[in-house]
Amino acid sequence: MTGILTTTILSFILYFVIAGFFVLKNKKFRMTTLKAVGIVFATLFIIGIIIVYIFMPAITIPTITIANIIIGFVGMVGLYVLTSSQPFTKSSKQFDAITGAIILFAIIAIPGFFVMGIFTLDDTHDSITTEEVDEAKPLDKDATPIVVSPESARNKVQKAMSVVPNTQFYDLGKLQVQKIGEDIVFVAPVEFTGFWRYFRGKETEGYFTISATDVNAQPEFHNSNMRYTNSSYFHHNVTRTVYNAYPDYIQSGEAQIEVDGEGKPWYVQTLYKPIGMTNKPNLEKIHVAMVDPVTGNVKLYRAKEAPRFVDGPISSEMASDENDYFGKYVHGWLNSIFGKKDVKIPNESGTESNVTPIFDENGEMHYFTDMSSPKENIDSALGYTLINARTGELTYFNGDKNNGIMDSKGAREIVNKEFPEKNWTGSMPILYNIDGNPTWVVNVLDPNGLFKHYAYIKAADSDFVVFGDTARSTLDAYRLALAQDPSNVESTEEAALEKRAGTIERVIVTTQDTKQIVQFLLEDDPTIYTVNSGKAPKSIFLQTGDKVELEANMRDNQTAIVETITIDALSQ
Repeated sequence: MTGILTTTILSFILYFVIAGFFVLKNKKFRMTTLKAVGIVFATLFIIGIIIVYIFMPAITIPTITIANIIIGFVGMVGLYVLTSSQPFTKSSKQFDAITGAIILFAIIAIPGFFVMGIFTLDDTHDSITTEEVDEAKPLDKDATPIVVSPESARNKVQKAMSVVPNTQFYDLGKLQVQKIGEDIVFVAPVEFTGFWRYFRGKETEGYFTISATDVNAQPEFHNSNMRYTNSSYFHHNVTRTVYNAYPDYIQSGEAQIEVDGEGKPWYVQTLYKPIGMTNKPNLEKIHVAMVDPVTGNVKLYRAKEAPRFVDGPISSEMASDENDYFGKYVHGWLNSIFGKKDVKIPNESGTESNVTPIFDENGEMHYFTDMSSPKENIDSALGYTLINARTGELTYFNGDKNNGIMDSKGAREIVNKEFPEKNWTGSMPILYNIDGNPTWVVNVLDPNGLFKHYAYIKAADSDFVVFGDTARSTLDAYRLALAQDPSNVESTEEAALEKRAGTIERVIVTTQDTKQIVQFLLEDDPTIYTVNSGKAPKSIFLQTGDKVELEANMRDNQTAIVETITIDALSQ
């Protein structure tokens, strides 16, 4: 209750000033005035406690100032009524000093906070730690291209709810993707379905986990009783528990479950303090509160200093806000409305608060979002952002080198149009750089949220789509299709060329889009080599038994793109 009492008392500062004015003004009726002051204070204090308890406003300068104005005005009216004072003098019919002061204060303060909030947008934008790079790194052979969509995972877990004791008391809570050991999983607590379920059950039974990388995995229930949860009431509610401990911080998003190495769940809540006299966040100083769901103990950490098992100290809601500040206010508030120079708008295709959590090759979680132009009817992506879920650092992958690539909305629409009779839809599009080609990887789900396919879509060519049942097989098929496409038979800048030599065992020449593509095998080498005749005109005369020397970009799926080739029989 400490936070609630502190907030309520701070909201009465102006009222105490007004009460003192009334006591001094009514010297002849001091006892009557004091009694009125007490009655008004007690009434407003009880109402204030209830309001603060329900809405939990943070202790910030704008919040406390507005609360003082409201309570001061209502308190003044109450004192006028109880002391039979008149808000107007009989002679001038003008407001007396205290009434005029409150109105003037409100006229100045409320618009003032709005104006300061506008000017502070630049400070919030500048508080983002930002790095800009030209292109994403290509996927390596050990990278998992994409995780299972949360809709599919939730559907499976919902069907497994019957294993929970007293299952009629509970529903599934917020899914949170995280890494437990070496496995990337979704974690979802069971939550109370309402007040009477909480009143009877007192505590929840535990949480579910389900693989976020294996579409065939089944959910597993973990028994771990929790008294302090998002769905609990009164002082057992996690949001209220955090507020009571740190009422001077603003909470971002809903608290989520993170599981430590021993299988114990913790609720984590992202917090921040505002900049100056506003409620705008300082994104360099984000904190996280960790709540023990058994004891209710709360610990506060800087986000980057949270325990290692916490993969997402920064909530998806906070990451979504960070994208807004980064994209819209690059040149300030005025530019975001009128000129819109360099403005980028985050798309809303993410799985959590318009962002999609993914893991990199180092096991660190990031939030992915693609950015598009503020102009209407333009579906091309300007680039995309990855926000580190621990540090809040934002990396912007500039799409200028790949002008014309579609955005995430366009990728989803391609999938949606592919299976109209089945009503399958695209979910969780993520942009990857595959062998130098920006590629959208999309989950294909049925109307019940069950996984059906992966779709790999070339971002610069809406007709270039490959579907498959598994992430690895679809990636291999997509890479093979790229190798056979004349427009893609060239190496990426990032890859180093390797030298090979041998004797031709098999060879085939095909014509694609008026260009001839030569594919061949070397003896004792399983790699499929592909060369564009435009680069090596003599390659169309290759035949079995020819000895060759070549330089090629070797890929991990036993294919290679040939850059140069020398044919012994034709080199004379």
